[in-house]
Amino acid sequence: MAVEVAATRRRFTRAEYHRMGEVGILRRDDRVELIRGEVVEMPPPGRRHRAFVGNLNQLLVVRLSGRAVVWMQNPIVLTEDTEPVPDISVLRQRAVPYKEREADAEDVFLLIEVADSSLAYDRSTKARLYSEAGIPEYWVVDCTAESVEVYRTPGPEGYRDIRLVDGRATLTLQAFSDVELTTAQIFA
Repeated sequence: MAVEVAATRRRFTRAEYHRMGEVGILRRDDRVELIRGEVVEMPPPGRRHRAFVGNLNQLLVVRLSGRAVVWMQNPIVLTEDTEPVPDISVLRQRAVPYKEREADAEDVFLLIEVADSSLAYDRSTKARLYSEAGIPEYWVVDCTAESVEVYRTPGPEGYRDIRLVDGRATLTLQAFSDVELTTAQIFA
């Protein structure tokens, strides 16, 4: 006689997730992030993904030097079971250095995900997570269409302001209205 068993998932805390790295269950070169307690594997970045992340990093570092911290592919703490790894983070400078305390949602001005194979995930799961955490501005850079989706005004139901920027256009950072990036520079 067959017995039916309900399957349950084992969810992890950030502490357990980091412990997996310390003991070698997760290797330093594993491309994973912790999302709502689950260890999610991220696809390897393609050539265009790497190029556009590099372009954004260079553009933002130059324009925000001395005003904000620009991070590339480092985790952001959202909750005790969620620590995504956005492609680019623009963070506030703070009194407590980042070596002493991880970056969290309160530190963020802007998060950017560059998407080639992860576009649907970045538009749905990541957008929901970032909005719920109160991230004020979130960009999804579509490698294929060479467009940028700008998400602003976060709330528990999602971002209320979403704008598609494509063609020859200029993007302005919400937190730094004097900082402009063109699509030609991003997609060079």
